[in-house]
Amino acid sequence: MVMLHYDFMQRAFCAGGIIALVASTLGVYLLLRRQALMADMLSHVSLAGVAAGMYIHVNPTFAGFIVAVAGAIIVEYVRRAYKTYSEISVAIMMIGGLSSAVILMSMNKAVNKSFSSYLFGSVVAVNRTELVLMLVVALIGFVFFYGLRKPLYLIAFDEETARTSGLPVSWISLGFSVMTGMIAAAAMPIVGVLLVSALIVLPASLAIRIAPNFASVTFIAMGIGLAGVFTGLTASYELSTPPGGTIAFMLLLFLVVGLSIKGISRSWVRRNRVQHQTMEYGGFK
Repeated sequence: MVMLHYDFMQRAFCAGGIIALVASTLGVYLLLRRQALMADMLSHVSLAGVAAGMYIHVNPTFAGFIVAVAGAIIVEYVRRAYKTYSEISVAIMMIGGLSSAVILMSMNKAVNKSFSSYLFGSVVAVNRTELVLMLVVALIGFVFFYGLRKPLYLIAFDEETARTSGLPVSWISLGFSVMTGMIAAAAMPIVGVLLVSALIVLPASLAIRIAPNFASVTFIAMGIGLAGVFTGLTASYELSTPPGGTIAFMLLLFLVVGLSIKGISRSWVRRNRVQHQTMEYGGFK
């Protein structure tokens, strides 16, 4: 393909593929833990880090990464303080991240000019440093999710049972929050702060609905994530549309089509089953 002759498109496909794999895996566990908005919240927190990095003339990507990890640690402790209303932690941290970002942006007018790439993503502008950061995050993420797949599964469904069975639930949950912050910050250059949850949540949302068993959910989610990123990048190149928005739209389209096909096939199976039972009853009579 002609577009792959360009270095920036090669980096875009590599970065998109790396993040699609690890973000889709994260999304499965976020949905199981009923924390789908957590990735969106941490991406907004990382936005404050980006603004702070621009203000103090530090690499914005690394600044956003550090702030996202710090925000993940804080949100875990806030969540424990509001055990009955754990969703409050998401609202508190999102308000803090957005308000800090707005204040820092107002203090440096030059920030506004380059801020849109962080809001909506600019995967074609990913540099080698960001690509290496994404690769490191992906490797850490796969080690974390593979090594703790069984404990994460147990904690997702029943924290109390996992705790009584001897699992260090608090430490695993803290590690999961930190991992979420790292992946959300790493995914920001791909689809931007406003759309980062699409890359994390949408592939998992479809995989959970169509997978025959839990063992295959993660692999199906990764396949959907890769397909969404690659088709989105291709469509963005051909149509000259924003990469982040195009990727998010393709993932949403996959979700709608997949759920529609699932619903139609279920209705067809149900109708055939009824007809078969009717024919058997008629033959018996």
